[in-house]
Amino acid sequence: MTEVTAGCSLAFDVGPDGPAEIVLQIAAARRPGVTVRDELDVRLDGAPVPVETIETGDGGRLHVVRPGPGRLDVGYEVHARLDPEPAPVTPLERIVYLRPSRYCPNDRLHGFAVAQFDPRSPTLAADVRAFVQERTQYTAGSSTATTDAADTLLSGNGVCRDFAHLVVALLRALDVPARTAAVYAPGLSPMDFHAVAEVAVDGVWRVVDATGLAPRPSLLRIATGPDAATTAFATVQAGIAELSTMEVRAIVDGDLPHDDLSAAVTLP
Repeated sequence: MTEVTAGCSLAFDVGPDGPAEIVLQIAAARRPGVTVRDELDVRLDGAPVPVETIETGDGGRLHVVRPGPGRLDVGYEVHARLDPEPAPVTPLERIVYLRPSRYCPNDRLHGFAVAQFDPRSPTLAADVRAFVQERTQYTAGSSTATTDAADTLLSGNGVCRDFAHLVVALLRALDVPARTAAVYAPGLSPMDFHAVAEVAVDGVWRVVDATGLAPRPSLLRIATGPDAATTAFATVQAGIAELSTMEVRAIVDGDLPHDDLSAAVTLP
């Protein structure tokens, strides 16, 4: 069993033209095999702000705040005990996570994928991970909000979400259900929110991280979705609110676990 302590501190400058609406997705998911104790504190110029909590149906939680003008401070802390069991791929998930999505246009990558990989390989997920890791350079600031998996394949550069998108798109192109997850990642340097892929292997979900920047056994899930469009840590739905500062924290109790890349790992 692994114990993880994580959290973040965010600050937004909310514009003067009426209230804003901000959707936060920073809370650890509550799923089988995970014990979560957490606290969220949201304040506008020092005064508490009402928070609406919306369950996503897969253990994730959205927190919606509607602050007026001023400085909005968000603090979140969680202590989690991880003892996950492999989650089965449901019939609905098998359909949804084979479809093209905003950042994972697997229909555009089908020809490349079937020429590059053997779809019958028993190590297909590992083959795709190794390809993306070898062919893609982790380069901060190399992608934008419009960069998709096809762009990353062509440029050979990206950040964690781009690595995850390319893994997901290539596997979907080979008829393997795949999705993305936003996580807290102890051991990540520099520390930030992290994105990884989840792949259907023998009927259950397994985590794949082509960046190799953090050990998979210590990852703590925040959100799950087809791609980063649905797992963003903050979305301004209305009004004007600019993120001014951000700090992310994630550590394990004791030493970081060893990550055997040949082993199947379940994301809590």
